[in-house]
Amino acid sequence: MPEKSSSFVQGPLAWLQRTGLVTRIVIGLLAGGLLAAVAPQWASMAGLFGSLFVSGLKAVAPILVLLLVMSAIAGHKQGQKTSIRPLLILYLFGTFSAAVVAVVACFLFPSHLTLVTSQEALTSPGSLKEVLGNLLFNIFSNPVKAIAEANYMGILAWAVALGLALRHAAATTRQAVDDFAQGVSSLVRMIISLAPLGIFGLVASTLADSGFGALWQYAHLLAVLLGSMLFVALVVNPLIVFIKIRRNPYPLVWICLRESGVTAFFTRSSAANIPVNLALCDKLGLQEETYSVSIPLGATINMAGAAITITVLSLAAVTTLGIQVDMGTAILLSVVATLGACGASGVAGGSLLLIPMACSLFGISNDLAMQVVAVGFIIGVLQDSSETALNSSTDVLFTAAACLAAQETAEGAMAPALDSADA
Repeated sequence: MPEKSSSFVQGPLAWLQRTGLVTRIVIGLLAGGLLAAVAPQWASMAGLFGSLFVSGLKAVAPILVLLLVMSAIAGHKQGQKTSIRPLLILYLFGTFSAAVVAVVACFLFPSHLTLVTSQEALTSPGSLKEVLGNLLFNIFSNPVKAIAEANYMGILAWAVALGLALRHAAATTRQAVDDFAQGVSSLVRMIISLAPLGIFGLVASTLADSGFGALWQYAHLLAVLLGSMLFVALVVNPLIVFIKIRRNPYPLVWICLRESGVTAFFTRSSAANIPVNLALCDKLGLQEETYSVSIPLGATINMAGAAITITVLSLAAVTTLGIQVDMGTAILLSVVATLGACGASGVAGGSLLLIPMACSLFGISNDLAMQVVAVGFIIGVLQDSSETALNSSTDVLFTAAACLAAQETAEGAMAPALDSADA
């Protein structure tokens, strides 16, 4: 009898181990919803698993970015060609394009908000000058403070500086840095493997405490947000990639969304999704010298989803208040959203506090803008998850496009030489 009961338990466990992470996440999602419906008192307690999962990701992500970028730059050999420069152009152009899509969507489908009266005790930048100033101060932040506060711009700056300095260090030192980076990557992969349990707790506690009733009154706003993100993921990004590589982009788009976007949707952190993206780049056979730098860099500055969030919520406030917006101001908003998104944090909710900065372009007071931020937190369950999925999957997509374009250029440049050699 004990042997039968043991096999009864080991059978499902063995099946779970054989299934992929995405399948296990879906199972955790369904189990969390079922627990919230059947036993809501236990569902609230299950939220502890979700909180621990999110805390683990937030704790390890800053160290991961520091070590990965530092190791990649320190290990770079003189003469190795990378595709970082065209990637930076792709990142910025993709983010700006997402902001423009959001502007068009808001003009076609304007959203009206019922602004709440309660105020959140949050501080936000009031102007673009202040945002750029804060960005510079973040870059020159103390490294220990930058890691403690998850200041990814400061972490990135220190990682680049230390990586450049360590390029002249002994080979054993560079190898030690790489070993540390691989060790932290393994730790993050272990935490991500617990995602099904974390998602189970998050979904159960969220549905038990508030359900989706609070989201229904903002269904139109969510539809504009999510519709803009889907349009960017399925139309704009493939078009950019097609222009870059001149081939059907959708096989690449689907694999990036499936293997990077899905996990990022549930982890809600571009920085924590870095190991997943690095593994996907390796699976795609991309140039390691490029993706070892571009993926951590993209988790910090490639923020198309954040640009959409900033633009849509800001224009929703503008529409609600009856403010007329001309095309010039809309383009300026797209630029501001692009710059603001690049400075947004690589963890959950980083884009919402930049909404008051965008609202200031239209003379909207900080008090009203903070009410819009509060709305953002209400819909954050879906908004932030979708935003992160778009951001993180685009990191791999654009990295692959840049690497493939560089590879084709190199092959094309070699062809005349080969022809002359044959002659």
